[in-house]
Amino acid sequence: MPRKRLSVLIPVYNEEATLTRLLDRVEEQAAVVAELVIVDDCSGDRTPEILAARRFRIPARVVRHDVNKGKGAAIRTGLSVATGDLLLIQDADLEYSPEDYARLLEPFAREGVEVVYGSRSFGGHAAYSFWFVVGNRLVTLATNVLFNAYITDMETCFKVMPLSLWRSLHLRSDRFGIEPEVTGKLLSKRKRIYEVPIAYNARSREEGKKLTWLDGVRAIGVLLVVRVGLGGTRAARGPSS
Repeated sequence: MPRKRLSVLIPVYNEEATLTRLLDRVEEQAAVVAELVIVDDCSGDRTPEILAARRFRIPARVVRHDVNKGKGAAIRTGLSVATGDLLLIQDADLEYSPEDYARLLEPFAREGVEVVYGSRSFGGHAAYSFWFVVGNRLVTLATNVLFNAYITDMETCFKVMPLSLWRSLHLRSDRFGIEPEVTGKLLSKRKRIYEVPIAYNARSREEGKKLTWLDGVRAIGVLLVVRVGLGGTRAARGPSS
């Protein structure tokens, strides 16, 4: 069976401090990555200059929003231009390790595997806040209760599935509601989510972490909307990506 082409979609917003290092590490995974899709969500720092000056070693598509629209909107833009067989979301802040790509792709060799999530353990120094971990556990619990599922990390950025399946979800959320919307719609379609453990190094609030407890409340709201069959409406909006 020929190896599937992997597109890595990277939504970026004011990530000048980590972007170059992140791209270097992603391109070190050239053995498994066929394409980079980078969507600059109207960054106001040096992110556009870094991307313009970059000499990519992997085929790359770079798109810039004229106004800040949020992570969800950036993901939708990326999905519209990607060309790979599989697509993986990678944040640009170095919380998630590109070195885990090969591990995330391994399950696709098994019959029937369509969706793979990277699950964070939050052990050791992986999380910056007790309440951050508790919030993640609560929204994951809500997901499992609402959809009669059992997954361990609904909010993970590392979600991998065929590009055709991504597009079939018809995502609507503009901001951080994209994560519960993706998971809720997959579970509504009765897709089984295969999880593998990944490394994780959370940023602190001082380092630029954008999620707050309000995003957890909004996430549960998005899950409820999807569960009752209103997933085609505009999901709750949160802070910019």
